[in-house]
Amino acid sequence: MDSIKVHDHFQRHAQVMAMVAEQLSASIVEAASVMARTLRNGGKVLVMGNGGSAADAQHLAAELVGRFLSERRALPVIALTTDTSILTAVANDYGFDEVFKRQVEALAQPGDSVIGISTSGMSANVHAAMVSARAAGCQTVGLLGRDGGDIVSIVDLALVVPAGETPHIQEAHATIIHILCDLVEQGLFPAGL
Repeated sequence: MDSIKVHDHFQRHAQVMAMVAEQLSASIVEAASVMARTLRNGGKVLVMGNGGSAADAQHLAAELVGRFLSERRALPVIALTTDTSILTAVANDYGFDEVFKRQVEALAQPGDSVIGISTSGMSANVHAAMVSARAAGCQTVGLLGRDGGDIVSIVDLALVVPAGETPHIQEAHATIIHILCDLVEQGLFPAGL
């Protein structure tokens, strides 16, 4: 084991987080406002991603359906990554690129928000779902990495972590998710509930 490599990882993490704070703070506030407005107006938030981003989608949903820091009512946030019967049936019958799109077609209503998480910005199934979400009259947010890939140009709001290494992008995404949850709770429940 090499402690220098560990130190280097922390150094790069700190650099990425400093860039995120500098470049994305205003956009993070805007994304939280989109989510809070959707939830305040009776809509729901749908969120998706693949692999580690699937775990991030579930994490976001869990914090808002359960609680982040405040005792308050549950919020309607759905991770589209959790129903293995839907995922495998759609992948088998239509192809993996359709697994989130079909769920958006089934669940999304005008005024909902749809969040797609992709470290590369190139996830074809997230891309297809974002196109479907916009067609359904939803606000779309991309939580992306690198240069934003193909998804950056089709979402209403893109939060692009300016890093090239997937682990550092995911670390930043996890922090952004926590900040979004905090801002949404504060925005909707300023006195707690």
